[in-house]
Amino acid sequence: MSAQLLVDACRAVAAAGLSPGSSGNASVRAGDRILITPTGSSLRRVEPGDIAELTIDGAHVTGPAPTKEWALHVAAYRARPDAGAVIHLHSRAATAVSCLACPPGADPLPTYTPYRIRTLGRVRLVDYAPPGSDNLARGVGEAAVDAHVMLLASHGSVVCAPDLVRAVDLCEELEAAAGLALTLHGRDARLLDPETAWR
Repeated sequence: MSAQLLVDACRAVAAAGLSPGSSGNASVRAGDRILITPTGSSLRRVEPGDIAELTIDGAHVTGPAPTKEWALHVAAYRARPDAGAVIHLHSRAATAVSCLACPPGADPLPTYTPYRIRTLGRVRLVDYAPPGSDNLARGVGEAAVDAHVMLLASHGSVVCAPDLVRAVDLCEELEAAAGLALTLHGRDARLLDPETAWR
């Protein structure tokens, strides 16, 4: 797996306006290793030589210091053997939805459209924990067992996908669904039943 493919994915989410400033980080599984963006990097400026390499358990192998959120990436890969890529963003709409009150255990993203249901599936809200903390990584690991899309309370989003192309698509689709949720928030909008929306 080439570091250039990871850089291309980073540039794609940045070009879509989903990674303001130096926020966000991304990784890709490469066999028994993880290629991951470095600490303090901007996804629109990251270069192949900036990419760090970790073992699947999170030990630093080569490259610069990885993002301080590296542990949540490791936790996501452990929870989802099918995951080949993980992207964590602070995009505007998804982050805004992550700040809204949500009953414990409820899906924080309303099921307004069949595409939101089909593409994103069950979205899990991970309880707030400080960025880069063990508690945040633990929460992501627990949520990722049955969800490939997560909102981190008052923080942002995490998506897990089989590959980087699908991960970028999920980031865009999540932001669109979150934007729709904000537009309809407080209105008497119809919800679809996830069990019957595609039947």
